[in-house]
Amino acid sequence: MLLCQAFFQRWWRQQSDVLKAKVKELVDYGQLEFINGGMCMHDEATPHYIDLIDQTTLGHRFILDEFGKKPRVGWQIDPFGHSAVQAYLLGAEMGFDSLYFARIDYQDRAKRRNDKTLEVIWQGSRSLSSSSQIFTGIFPVHYDPPDGFTFEINDVSDPIQDDDLLFNYNVQQRVDDFVAAAVVQANLTRTNHIMWAMGTDFRYQYAVSWFRQMDKFIHYVNLDGRVNALYSTPSVYTDAKYAAKEKWPLKTGDFFPYADRENAYWTGYFTSRPGLKGYVRMLSGYYLAARQLEFFKGRSSSGPGTDVLADALAIAQHHDAVSGTERQHVAADYALRLSIGYKEAEKVVESSLAMLTSSTLNSMHIDSIPKFQQCPLLNISYCPPSEANFTSEKSLVIIAYNSLGWKREDIIRIPVSSENLVVQDSDGREVESQLLPLSNISSQTANYYVKAYLGVPANRSARYWLAFSASVPPLGFSTYVISSAKTTDSRSMISTVYTPEVGDGGTFEFGQGNLKLLYSSNEGMLRHYTNKRNSVNADAKQSYGYYTGYNGTDRVFQASGAYVFRPNVTFSVDPEGQVPLAVIRGSLLDEVHQQINTWLHQVTRVYKTKEHVEVEFTIGPIPVDDGYGKEIIAQISTALNTNKTFYTDSNGRDFIKRIRDYRSDWDLEVHQPIAGNYYPINLGIYVEDETRELSVLVDRSVGGSSLKDGQIELMLHRRLLNDDSRGVGEVLNEETCVLQKCKGLTVQGKYYLRIDPRGEGAKWRRTFGQEVYSPLLLAFSEEEGNTWLSSHVTTFSAIDQSYTLPNNIAVITLQELQSGAVLLRLAHLYETEEDKDYSVMTNVELKKLFPGKKITKVTEMSLSANQERKEMEKTRLEWKLEGDADEGGVVRGGEVDPVKLVVELAPMEIRTFIIYFDYLKVFGS
Repeated sequence: MLLCQAFFQRWWRQQSDVLKAKVKELVDYGQLEFINGGMCMHDEATPHYIDLIDQTTLGHRFILDEFGKKPRVGWQIDPFGHSAVQAYLLGAEMGFDSLYFARIDYQDRAKRRNDKTLEVIWQGSRSLSSSSQIFTGIFPVHYDPPDGFTFEINDVSDPIQDDDLLFNYNVQQRVDDFVAAAVVQANLTRTNHIMWAMGTDFRYQYAVSWFRQMDKFIHYVNLDGRVNALYSTPSVYTDAKYAAKEKWPLKTGDFFPYADRENAYWTGYFTSRPGLKGYVRMLSGYYLAARQLEFFKGRSSSGPGTDVLADALAIAQHHDAVSGTERQHVAADYALRLSIGYKEAEKVVESSLAMLTSSTLNSMHIDSIPKFQQCPLLNISYCPPSEANFTSEKSLVIIAYNSLGWKREDIIRIPVSSENLVVQDSDGREVESQLLPLSNISSQTANYYVKAYLGVPANRSARYWLAFSASVPPLGFSTYVISSAKTTDSRSMISTVYTPEVGDGGTFEFGQGNLKLLYSSNEGMLRHYTNKRNSVNADAKQSYGYYTGYNGTDRVFQASGAYVFRPNVTFSVDPEGQVPLAVIRGSLLDEVHQQINTWLHQVTRVYKTKEHVEVEFTIGPIPVDDGYGKEIIAQISTALNTNKTFYTDSNGRDFIKRIRDYRSDWDLEVHQPIAGNYYPINLGIYVEDETRELSVLVDRSVGGSSLKDGQIELMLHRRLLNDDSRGVGEVLNEETCVLQKCKGLTVQGKYYLRIDPRGEGAKWRRTFGQEVYSPLLLAFSEEEGNTWLSSHVTTFSAIDQSYTLPNNIAVITLQELQSGAVLLRLAHLYETEEDKDYSVMTNVELKKLFPGKKITKVTEMSLSANQERKEMEKTRLEWKLEGDADEGGVVRGGEVDPVKLVVELAPMEIRTFIIYFDYLKVFGS
């Protein structure tokens, strides 16, 4: 079997034409088979679904181009739990007939062995149900051969000794061992076919020793006649299972969380290495936007491209990469590859925007083509072009690009050094703006990490955040110009700053719009949440705490580590009161700045025109000088009566119902009531009662739960002092070093919360969730002479001016292929019955999505774009379900009429197309 394309392609490029021809011959004869076919065996808990699709598409299209083959089998044997999205999206929608893996909860495996339910039909999506199901096989023990059948050199298993002149002739004994092991496994599954995976971690390095023994076993076992042994592949095994016409049990939901023993829940890695997780998520959204801009400009066969970033993001989805379960030097290598890819894609973005903003007249003069800069460290308030001093003759031009398919109203925030500024929009009108003071932690973080990662002093002069309102068209950009104000009447409003009085038991309120938050002055804590538009009034509390990691040293005394979360003692983090709150008020947003202790800072924001709370946290270095590792949590508590129930997303797609201390597939024995109730969160988590729902969205993968009714808990950062004995062989103790002085990693991130009447939260989760994943892309240019607005294209939208995508549809791929055709993916964002308005069949008009272009052909493809959808459906295996399981009734979007060119999408449907034009007109020409 050939699995991870990143490794295979590296090997393939180094081979001679003669050897390549031999490999292709083996593939054609079925002796070598591509399975999974992505660039890596990806993790299933911590990646975003768009990244999973992209990395698999890269591998599948290489296999198709080079070998003319389409993988049929998913092979996810090592990830630490398995997602519903893997089953239906990365399985059935890819054209896979089956999926195999090894790791499930030890209690679940024991029950399935007894019930003969290790092989099931898995329906991962409630919305797509039987139309996107897959045959799924779970190994009885692990992904090793049965005990006694590993044949690495100097291995412990007895080889077959078939020379009867030697002392230790053992053919019959080893045949009996083989038959006994086969019968044991056969008694755990259905039909008379079983599969052994030969080889395992670090024990498949000497192929000759393995194949010599396997050849002998096949020969002598078949002579014996009790068992028929043969070399096979997962596809052959799948076909044999299908031919048996067996009825199989139904599986819904997912396989999280995973524990391999009582005190070892692999739920820590949902948060491990939060800095890397945040970097991957940030670049994922950037890559989506960069591909769009590359298409608008026209893909170049030479010069910068997005392929380097694509490759780096692809391998970063590995189950020991974005998961945070690699060693430190490996994590640094992933980050380095990502940064190299970003630098290449950054050039694509800059050249595309330069072309799109240049007027026809200016494009004739090379000197007039604008030069753009970007600010990848804007998250830590570092942006050299915006921190420059502006004069009456020198202004800053900002291009804000919106990669979403609908118009976007947002607040842009950039660090600036001057308070005498004015902001103009694309039409030269003054835009409302506000200056907010930089917090001390923002300056400290920027100064330290710029030095750490860029190797140069920050030399920063920024004193404020400049915030201003922005309106950006779909798949397009708007221009904003920041210049020195000519009069004090027109300059940005400076926020008022005050410190609440402490000691009188008082409260203070902040928020200028519908949403208002009430804080306790003494405690510095949120107390009440009010939204006057939808009449929500709720007591609410937001706080921090930490778990000390269990300081075990082996699997018996299990420690918290990169994989495993095993809390020992829970502590609250109370404000120490040494630094008073700072409340900042302005016309666009209000903020509360808090230094909760020396290593935990928070900024809470409420925007006047928005109805959610933004919480920006800065955590670290986590202190460990007391000898205990710590796992930092945030808690949002309300009085909602949630009956142990909460909902978490699956890789950013479907929300799955969770019930505390409960599993639908078996009677759970609770040994770890905290770690055993943690689940991966990529988009968000919510709870609800009969009248209200509380939602929290995240900016990267984290672990989370609802351990008490009405409460949501997120784990934001981890620093530990013991390895958990699961293969890393290194403590999860991330540090950052400057001039050979190291200290624990500081992580900055955001989460967002909102309370809605029950049934109304989905609109915010889905719409704002897209905005979190795809923030506005900002590019900066200096202007001399205040002529930009009259000499450049200042606003642009790639779609028809009269059109916008429906609010329940997202463009998740818009990419020009090397062939010149365009790869388009459209995703319905809602599940069946999730929202009364948006959980419906929805249309997208391709003619309006591509105005000014003549579409000559639209071909619907599988999700990974390696085969036509209709051909995939023709060859799909129709499995039989046992009992009264539902096998039909799912409505999906119909065929695309070649004249009308309208695409229908049903709830949770993603449709993939290759679109051909009569020519690829450059948008700016």
